[in-house]
Amino acid sequence: MESSSALETTIDKILDQTQKNILSSIDLALTDAQKTLDNAIPRLEQEYDKIISDGKKEADKIQKQIVGSSDLEARNKQLLALEKAVEDVFTKALEQIANAQRNGDYANLIKSLLEKSTNILGTTQVIVYTNSKDRDLVNSALSQFSGAELSAETIDCLGGVIVKSKDGAMTFDNTIDARIERLKPLIRKEIASKFGVGN
Repeated sequence: MESSSALETTIDKILDQTQKNILSSIDLALTDAQKTLDNAIPRLEQEYDKIISDGKKEADKIQKQIVGSSDLEARNKQLLALEKAVEDVFTKALEQIANAQRNGDYANLIKSLLEKSTNILGTTQVIVYTNSKDRDLVNSALSQFSGAELSAETIDCLGGVIVKSKDGAMTFDNTIDARIERLKPLIRKEIASKFGVGN
């Protein structure tokens, strides 16, 4: 019986020691886990802050792209609307010019166009081309330009003249059509600046 009691005491001691070892290991593991967790929290907070910061930067970038794209689209629509309005104005102006009466003011315009053309070419030894509506006015005005003659050919234009030197070396297009084309960029620019477009 004594040996049985001694055996039980030994087993109890071993179980007790094993229990203490297991509890100590568990405490140690728990302490290590707590330290690891405590050490990881600042790193996780930094990661969290970095993710939030990167997300905000990306959102700002996308917002700027969207706003920039919208601004560009609005500006393009403004320019298209302005261009259409300018073209409409030019179309109406050209219709009025085409239907204008060939009166005294128009005769003065023809004379002025001839003077400018011969000055630019540097000679009155020229052949002058015009449309069928302006032939009589041009022919009458040519009497003031010695050496200038009216071509038998007519040209298709709203009005005005094309003047060529008799040797064929120089030509100046001083038709109303050409003058309007030369002025169009300046007129567009002026209109655009008045409406605050294209600056």
